[in-house]
Amino acid sequence: MQVPLQITFHNLPHSEAIASRIEQQFDKLCHFCDRIVNCQVVVEIPHQHCHKGNSYHIRINLTLPGEKLVIDRNNSNSFNNNAYVVIRDAFNAAQRKLKQYRELQKI
Repeated sequence: MQVPLQITFHNLPHSEAIASRIEQQFDKLCHFCDRIVNCQVVVEIPHQHCHKGNSYHIRINLTLPGEKLVIDRNNSNSFNNNAYVVIRDAFNAAQRKLKQYRELQKI
């Protein structure tokens, strides 16, 4: 079953490379949990005045049967301004939340 994936960019132009990385990470997530109904990923750079470099913010909204999971990750506390690191961290957090979801479904 093909799960809908929506990728939105705010305050930065659409990037095929970033979208491709998100799709790869999402495919891994779908193999981990086959109960995902829908996924929305928002990639943004918040407005920052007098600040060097880009601070990426990733929000993943996952819809599962009877549950909605929201994962927020940014690199504002990090010296690494790499979107790919923030994407990896966000999807790792999503996998942890899905693991908790699966454990609760077993009860």
